[in-house]
Amino acid sequence: MKTATLTFNPIQENTYVVWDETHEAVIVDAGNSNDRENAALEHFIAEHGLRPVMAVNTHGHFDHTLGVCHLKERYGIPFALSAKDGFLLEHAQTSGSIFGVKVGAMPTVDIDLDRTPEIRFGTTVLQVIPTPGHTPGHVAFYEPQSGVVFTGDTLFRESIGRTDLPGGDYSWIMRSILDKLLPLGDGTRVLPGHGEETTIGHETLYNPFVTEVLNNEVDCRQ
Repeated sequence: MKTATLTFNPIQENTYVVWDETHEAVIVDAGNSNDRENAALEHFIAEHGLRPVMAVNTHGHFDHTLGVCHLKERYGIPFALSAKDGFLLEHAQTSGSIFGVKVGAMPTVDIDLDRTPEIRFGTTVLQVIPTPGHTPGHVAFYEPQSGVVFTGDTLFRESIGRTDLPGGDYSWIMRSILDKLLPLGDGTRVLPGHGEETTIGHETLYNPFVTEVLNNEVDCRQ
């Protein structure tokens, strides 16, 4: 499996193009927001001879969905998102205005990730792992053979996603990180929704939110 990162829109969101030797591809969290960014994404796809088959999202915040309508129209592909995050699409224009970002029409959801345990394309299988907390329907996509997990806005390099937005919950996001992401193993590459990539091992040692909880759990057992 191969991945490429393209950073789009005023929120500096990471959009990932993911493909394998069959040249079938999925686009994770399409944040392209204008003609220039649309063209950059299309150029990358064409340059590598890729055939997009699906747009998949870790969650429904506007900065991660700005480019989905364009992809659906351009390539005729379905859109996958947890139904629990549907309300975020409905209120995307309002959310965008708070951050000074103009938001157009939002896409309709074709595939409910609440009922989809894995995403298949080419010879690749992405496991869908529920990771609520940043949003109620947030998921991560994990590919065990490559040791890669797309964490969206749940886990960042030495930080975690916001939980003060509608539907956010701090206890949920920490349980998602501790129970769903850390067990993937120290060597697992973490490709987040914003910022640099990291590894599970690095976050276990240097993420202050994670280390605080882990140290407290150790103290409680002593």
